[in-house]
Amino acid sequence: MAAAAPKKPGTKNNKKKVFAEKARQLQMQIVTVEVCHKCPNVCTRGEQYMEKMKSPGAVGYGVPCHLRRK
Repeated sequence: MAAAAPKKPGTKNNKKKVFAEKARQLQMQIVTVEVCHKCPNVCTRGEQYMEKMKSPGAVGYGVPCHLRRK
């Protein structure tokens, strides 16, 4: 019987890694001015966004809120 060829050093296992659901990266939710006004803990990013939106004709798309994580 023929002996199996030795593995080359440095060869890797090509299996896909399965990450646990808890290990997935958290995402910040995009909030608008209405949510920032209701928030009890106003952050600096939220304050800056609210000041920007006070001017007439301002168009805002929301800011990421670190307090409301998905």
